[in-house]
Amino acid sequence: MHHASAPPAVRVDAVRARLTVAAARRHRWFLGVLAAGAVLRVLAMLGYRPALWFPDSYTYIVTVFRPRPDLVRPAGYSAFLKLLEPFHSFAVVTGLQHLLGLATGVLVYLAARRAPWGVPRWAATLATAPVLLDAYQIELEHLLVSDTLFMFLVVSAVVLVLRGDRRVVAAGLLLGAATLTRTVGLPLVAVLGVWFVLRGRVRPAGVLALAALVPVVAYGAWFSATYQRLGIVGANGAFLYARTMSFADCAEMNPPADLRVLCDPRPPERRPPSQEYLWAKDSPLVMLPGITFTAENDGLAGRFATLAIREQPLDYAASVLAELGRTFAWGRPVYPDAEIYGYYEFPAASPPPPGRWEAQLGVDMGRRYEGGEIGTEVAEPFAGWLRAYQDVARLPGTVLLVVLLVPPALAVVRLRRPGTRPGGWARSRRTGTPDRPIGGAGPAWLPPWSVAVTLLVVPAAVAEFDYRYVLPAVPLACLAAVLAGRADLGERDQFGNDIPRNVQV
Repeated sequence: MHHASAPPAVRVDAVRARLTVAAARRHRWFLGVLAAGAVLRVLAMLGYRPALWFPDSYTYIVTVFRPRPDLVRPAGYSAFLKLLEPFHSFAVVTGLQHLLGLATGVLVYLAARRAPWGVPRWAATLATAPVLLDAYQIELEHLLVSDTLFMFLVVSAVVLVLRGDRRVVAAGLLLGAATLTRTVGLPLVAVLGVWFVLRGRVRPAGVLALAALVPVVAYGAWFSATYQRLGIVGANGAFLYARTMSFADCAEMNPPADLRVLCDPRPPERRPPSQEYLWAKDSPLVMLPGITFTAENDGLAGRFATLAIREQPLDYAASVLAELGRTFAWGRPVYPDAEIYGYYEFPAASPPPPGRWEAQLGVDMGRRYEGGEIGTEVAEPFAGWLRAYQDVARLPGTVLLVVLLVPPALAVVRLRRPGTRPGGWARSRRTGTPDRPIGGAGPAWLPPWSVAVTLLVVPAAVAEFDYRYVLPAVPLACLAAVLAGRADLGERDQFGNDIPRNVQV
């Protein structure tokens, strides 16, 4: 008696199903963390409908309907909102931002797991935990601000750089888009370009820079045509002025007469946080004729700031270090003030309209975007669960500091080992052949690590510390740490056999 065999299509489907199950088992820890992150984001969507608002949100919405470069921030996030405007739903915006947060975790995991470094699955999963599970990361994704989009663009660019030279055009375009989302993206082009140069890959460095600068220059032309000024924003001098007011002493600087109008007679220890010099009505800069960010006012502020840095370099350095030090505090002290700090916490009640930044035009445009009234509905018990979660689930700044110190510390240790070459890589114990990650000499952890450090240092140097500026650096810092430690973590292949460890960085 003959038994009919299964059709070929059925056999193929069965094989695919078994392979899928096997893959899910191999990556079960990561899939579990990813699922937990998805559940938390669903709670945010249910508990705070449809979105949480920040003072900057209203400016972004106005630019959606009145397309023109903004003097303070580039229009990349507004372009993102414009793409979603046909849905007339801020819930769609926050939902997509939550998906970008989850996608960032997936990118970190895949980058860590990719050959030739092959970080163990448990370590790669651990690297994704902060971006997937940190309550403040989830809250940031639910805010109508640019940081989640910026984070995704930067992490995507770094992951492409780790893939090798052939993806530099895509990486450059992503960095250009990131720069037009937050201006701190621009120095990242130089940081990653230097990485290629150090590996003797000058041509890819040039291609990366060119691809990144094409959209930036195009936007700059639009900005110049609108304001008859060079640049992509018109507030660099004002922000640097605000930064220097934490230490600037006119008695020591002896500024010329036209700059003395920007002096603050109060001693530095009695002055308000730096941001107050941009927005407070009694700020010397705000009291100048015209709007704060005219070419004349911004130029005057920039000259004052340059003079302060030149005449008080040690005070400036100390101020930057103090501002950067806020990033690594164990606790989470209120800063820069209770109002701004409150926007980063899941609220217990519907937040009131913005205070000092209130713009009725932004509110009206928000209603037009939504197709109805705007605001935030707090729905229990989902909102209460998230508030309780936020009380305990965050990455302390001190832990972030430790994560950042892991790669350079391991590099120093390995340089002292016999057989390690100055370039930061060594020969395999098993084969004796050099292990060259991503096509050339150099530690694979350096691109994500240097980008993470840049994202933390630049705001402290030219603006001020802000809790939301820290979060985009976290997934890159974690990726760098596991890539740096991959030689000591051990790994098993798909058959359960030990994979020999290398001593390369």
